[in-house]
Amino acid sequence: MSRPDLGTGFRCAGASLLRDEPIGGTASGVRAFLLVEYAGAWGVNALRDARLPYGLGNHLLLSGHAAGVRVLLIRRPDRSGTDEVRVFAAYADPVAPWLEGEAFTDVHEVLDLDLARLGRGRSLGMAPAEGPLFCVCTHGKHDACCAERGRPVAAALEAAYPEETWEVSHIGGDRFAANMVVLPHGLYYGRLDPVTSLAVAGTHLAGGLDLDHLRGRSGLRMPAQAAEIGLRRRLEETRNDAVRYLGATRSGDVTTARFDVAGTTYAVRVRTRNGDEERLTCQAKRDNPVPIHDLLDVATYA
Repeated sequence: MSRPDLGTGFRCAGASLLRDEPIGGTASGVRAFLLVEYAGAWGVNALRDARLPYGLGNHLLLSGHAAGVRVLLIRRPDRSGTDEVRVFAAYADPVAPWLEGEAFTDVHEVLDLDLARLGRGRSLGMAPAEGPLFCVCTHGKHDACCAERGRPVAAALEAAYPEETWEVSHIGGDRFAANMVVLPHGLYYGRLDPVTSLAVAGTHLAGGLDLDHLRGRSGLRMPAQAAEIGLRRRLEETRNDAVRYLGATRSGDVTTARFDVAGTTYAVRVRTRNGDEERLTCQAKRDNPVPIHDLLDVATYA
């Protein structure tokens, strides 16, 4: 296949679509999220470059990394803000996810949050929140595709679901823009446009999953994400709570993930390999191999 122009006009999302790159099993592996509202410019590295006061950005960058917490900046698509700072903590456990949030009158209070506690899946003491949060990546300084494809999606979702919709800084997988993570479940969706994003949101609110755009569940490793999607396609099962993750083991390049569906245990084997080397982001300086997850077989146990 001829490759798209690799000059300044290169767009990783268009290139990924042209090569028909599989989308399943590509969600970032994250369970603990901290979202901090900041309506200003984010820069290339949101936490490092945004003009957060009190050295907050660097503190969150370092403490989040140490605790295994993905710290993200959020803002309303219309860039509106108040004197308060909305903060959310989410734990995307594949079985029992949870979400909590609070409005701080002083952003300095964020410094007191115990991210190590969140990284262990424990509450930060904020009020439980119903959710969901529809977080659309629009981080154009990080990758042009995220802004070009993400902002129309965020605007469409905000018009339909103004309380649930946020723009979010880099969440990973730029080449699948427009990307959205639905919290607290940690469901990553990609290749969205304004129309399909509304369908995905509506399906989620009705308790379902859109398998055509689902990149994976972030609380699982990528091979297990691919296993869940493959099993759901095999069973034609799109109800979110109908498939329960039981665990996974790995031997070499093969992962065996186990799921419960209506009392039956399914063991799904997936082999992960490197595909062709491609330019995976708009600003990438070199090619990298595209990970491929091949569904090997599905076995059942009574």
